[in-house]
Amino acid sequence: MCNSNVLPQACALEVPERVRVVLFDRDGTLCVDVPYNGDPDRVEPVATASAALRRLRAAGVPTAVVSNQSGIGRGLLTGRQVDAVNRRLDDLLGGLGPVLVCPHAPDAGCPCRKPAPTLLLAAAGRLGVHPRDCAFVGDIGADMAAAAAAGMRGVLVPTPMTRASEVAAASEVAADLLTVVDRLLGDGAAARVGP
Repeated sequence: MCNSNVLPQACALEVPERVRVVLFDRDGTLCVDVPYNGDPDRVEPVATASAALRRLRAAGVPTAVVSNQSGIGRGLLTGRQVDAVNRRLDDLLGGLGPVLVCPHAPDAGCPCRKPAPTLLLAAAGRLGVHPRDCAFVGDIGADMAAAAAAGMRGVLVPTPMTRASEVAAASEVAADLLTVVDRLLGDGAAARVGP
């Protein structure tokens, strides 16, 4: 795991170019972000998600999802609704692997909400790999901070909701999920490293 005294960019350089496991954020990364969505019928995968996950499965690379779902803690959603949305996304994308969810509101002070690395480390453990052998793909700065804190390679796939400062701070940025997967499997163009 990265030493907290080392810059996140240096930590990313310790991670192998070809990863053994890919972890994904859910909303805005694998599916279109519908705030506090509890309706499986509103689940819409992002354009390249299906192809990217097929490519990972074909390469034998397991996946998992790590998602903050503060709507539960805010009383806007139930755990069952979040589970139903996760099942629908799993069905649409042909299998996601383990899905780990932080149900707490941002002010709850829990240890599992990204940018804390707790759930990323738990996902790596569930899949039986060291965190340095994982990549975490997300759409906001908290995702990248969680990846850095876990000692994982972080790849930002910006959406219109991603702040320019988050893009500038990311150690690695990709245009879409298929580009990410090509890069993680060692087939893509060199990654942009550094802010």
